[in-house]
Amino acid sequence: MSDTQSDRSFDPKTVDGHWQGAWEKAGTFYADSASSKPKSYVLEMFPYPSGRIHIGHVRNYTMGDVLARYKKMCGFEVLHPMGWDAFGMPAENAAMEKGVHPGGWTRDNIAHMKAQLKRLGFALDWSRELATCEPEYYGHEQALFIDLYEAGLLYRKQAQVNWDPVDMTVLANEQVIDGKGWRSGAEVEKRKLNQWFLKITDFAEDLLSGLAGLDGWPEKVRLMQENWIGKSEGLEFSFALSGGGLADGGSADGGTVDVYSTRPDTIFGASFVAVAADHPIAKAAAETDSAAADFIALCKRGGTTAAEIENAEKLGFKLGVEAQHPLDPEQSLPIYIANFVLMDYGTGAVMGVPGHDQRDFEFATKYGLPITRVVASDPSEKDAGFADGAEAGDGEIVNSGFLDGMDVTAAKAAVIERAQKEGWGTSKTAWRLRDWGVSRQRYWGTPIPFIHCDTCGVVPVPKADLPVKLPEDVDFATPGNPLERHPTWKNCACPKCGADAQRETDTLDTFVDSSWYFLRFASQPDDKPFDAEEIAQWLPVEQYIGGIEHAILHLLYARFWTRALERIGKIKTAEPFAALFTQGMVTHATYSRAIGDDGRSSFFTPAEVKREGDKATLIEDGKPVQIGRVIKMSKSKKNVVDPDEIIDSYG
Repeated sequence: MSDTQSDRSFDPKTVDGHWQGAWEKAGTFYADSASSKPKSYVLEMFPYPSGRIHIGHVRNYTMGDVLARYKKMCGFEVLHPMGWDAFGMPAENAAMEKGVHPGGWTRDNIAHMKAQLKRLGFALDWSRELATCEPEYYGHEQALFIDLYEAGLLYRKQAQVNWDPVDMTVLANEQVIDGKGWRSGAEVEKRKLNQWFLKITDFAEDLLSGLAGLDGWPEKVRLMQENWIGKSEGLEFSFALSGGGLADGGSADGGTVDVYSTRPDTIFGASFVAVAADHPIAKAAAETDSAAADFIALCKRGGTTAAEIENAEKLGFKLGVEAQHPLDPEQSLPIYIANFVLMDYGTGAVMGVPGHDQRDFEFATKYGLPITRVVASDPSEKDAGFADGAEAGDGEIVNSGFLDGMDVTAAKAAVIERAQKEGWGTSKTAWRLRDWGVSRQRYWGTPIPFIHCDTCGVVPVPKADLPVKLPEDVDFATPGNPLERHPTWKNCACPKCGADAQRETDTLDTFVDSSWYFLRFASQPDDKPFDAEEIAQWLPVEQYIGGIEHAILHLLYARFWTRALERIGKIKTAEPFAALFTQGMVTHATYSRAIGDDGRSSFFTPAEVKREGDKATLIEDGKPVQIGRVIKMSKSKKNVVDPDEIIDSYG
């Protein structure tokens, strides 16, 4: 080798640019639906256009890139597309904080991230690129939404929501922190508003049974979905009420309260009944008892997520009403309004069995209620106490009259049989899954394509008038939804009678956008969302790749949409993703510095910090920064590595 040759160094920019240009010119990675080759659809969950990609993105898309190239070399026609999950709150937050339009902010971010991804040279079909914020995408989504409405899979009803009285908007559960709005810090109120719901519960059994066929999915993800769907067999039964006063001073005698229990075998261990704050019994009590009304108001200011409710202190308000035990006429149970009971699960009332339910155990301990063992792993210890809390496991029934000596399964069947025979209860299947509320009081989302007319009621927008586009002339100086106060956009004529009417000002949950994007990637006609025959060539996705944090909501909603579209004859497949790979998290230490006495910190990127062993300083001022624990890379914590730095050096 000559000296000239040995002095040559590898220039990644030149080599990368040459071959990426050649691939682009030849259309190397463009998928041809008309090809006679066997088809392979490889897909990674599409990114939110936050502004910059990070190493977590690179890890995700590299996996798909390797598989797509391998399948292509094996003779397959490969579809490996890319697009943008472009609606959502971050863009609206940027509009409020930086005085920019969400659309401009989003599209600028897309342009920057696309350039970064192209530098990486992934085997992507950019000809099928889509962004969910463009009318060319969401107009078709509006058409599908109307199709589901006409098929009876979409409805509107009044529902309880989290209302921020300062920002004047509805908050998702995740935006309520310790009972306060994440942005305003105001006490969140629970209000009833008319909301749109998709009937995902109509598919509960099918979604559950379909998991068994997903052999290419991680068992953990299937179990998470199974638990979220939450099928349970139990007993719905009535307690007769006695004593005490309800509304207008009336007696509770002669009334009943219905409860649902998945563990009727523990019925002899019941020591109280608890009802939700918005249960009719609670409301009746509040009409004549100001203390009950105050407690209900307190409940409505509490946490809203299942985790918050589970972890919060269990609080109750004792009513002057008692429930008569259906199997022990001599026993009556006090009734409480409780902050951990939800009206939208079961009947809004529960039988408290503190010996065998931790939540009930905490409540009974706080209020000095009896805690009786009715299931024992060793029957000789039937009178043993509970040293470490409730015991929820199996065993032999004890302290339960005619059930003594039975196992849990036999006791459940015996109680259900007796309840049905005597007429105070019936066997019932219950589901944890609830219909999907898709309304959001936001600007930056797909406009819900309906019109409200005083004469005709709620009317779908004619498909010929789609897309219903978002207006550009909005401002975010005033809290709340800009669509609600827009002077002209919301005003229109009723499509049925021609009278003055108003558009729906709610927009769709962004999970709707990602529930069918994989279909639009596979087929992109101008005049409809997709072509069923073309979809049949590509679906289901052979390999889907994405974070396990999407195991429940996104993946469950995508499975629902696919089934719903199959049911109404739009496509011929029920499961969208044949195989799923959850790629794990890329992690890094955090670097921060306290900026106040209230625990707030300012975070810095690894590039801004000089680290030597267990000490680190900020390059800008040379002062120390705190080295935090190694956690998932997060833009909010700034513990991200910019791929551009690596590409510059290594290509």
